[in-house]
Amino acid sequence: MDVLLEIFGSANFWAAAIRIATPLIFGVLGALVCERAGVLNLGIEGIFVAGAMAGWLAVYLGVGLWGGVLVAALAGAAFGLLHAFLTVILGLSQHVSGIGITLLATSLSYFTYRTALPDVSSPPRIVPFQPLDIPGLTDLPFIGPVLSQQTLLTVLAFALVGVVALVLYRMPLGLAIRAVGDNPAAVEAQGLSVQGLRIGAVVVGSALMALGGAFLTMSAFDAFFFGMVNGRGWICIALVVFASWQPGKALLGALLFGAFDAFQIRLQAEIGQVVPGQVFLMLPYLLSIVALVLVARRADYPRALLQPWFKGQRH
Repeated sequence: MDVLLEIFGSANFWAAAIRIATPLIFGVLGALVCERAGVLNLGIEGIFVAGAMAGWLAVYLGVGLWGGVLVAALAGAAFGLLHAFLTVILGLSQHVSGIGITLLATSLSYFTYRTALPDVSSPPRIVPFQPLDIPGLTDLPFIGPVLSQQTLLTVLAFALVGVVALVLYRMPLGLAIRAVGDNPAAVEAQGLSVQGLRIGAVVVGSALMALGGAFLTMSAFDAFFFGMVNGRGWICIALVVFASWQPGKALLGALLFGAFDAFQIRLQAEIGQVVPGQVFLMLPYLLSIVALVLVARRADYPRALLQPWFKGQRH
């Protein structure tokens, strides 16, 4: 019990939880936008990799940190556009197309890395985003040390939660996106383009996913290396279900997983000599599965999710 109180009472623990959660916030928001429009994007894992590599390489070539963020978003949007063409325009299987996008984006990223840097034995380093330097921030009790360890990309992630919620629930565009994921026939009857809305949602959602990858190479770390995404995209797909396709709950789910992961790291340091390390590594995933099972049955999923739609179609 003393160990648990020490862990949960530590500012460093909560700072780590937020840092681990940040790429998941980007990813889950992107997946949520796509699925709200009726399109499952299993290309998220590969888009994470593409965003990580593209953003890092752009900064390494001298475009600046925010330029790297933009390049990462454009890379994600490009793969999102391809996924939208295959699933929305051609009506192909969203599962198969998404897995194909993951394989393509991952392989293309690794190929680009090897082609651009054929002679390096270790990944070149960049100067990443630095922790927030706001006068007086560290003087705030408890919350100050937590926030002062974050970067501007984390601030951007939290801000985007509010933006996505505002668009989805307070703007006509958001109403149209939600409607196209629930009842595309009604949207078409209003004279709106079902395919246009879905394509736009997938492109924007994929750009958000890529920002999750960019965070890894431009904030959490300072280089790109193989395997760094490590299944975060698949976690985001599960978190969307946990969140019942709501931005606020998506933020909560990402923070919850971040806390689970940070907890296992610190618990492993405390009692790792007694319990095998693999137990700690699987702990956040087990806890996430339990949380998902408890919530998923009550989840109100988009009714037209996974269903292709063609102009003039009638049920």
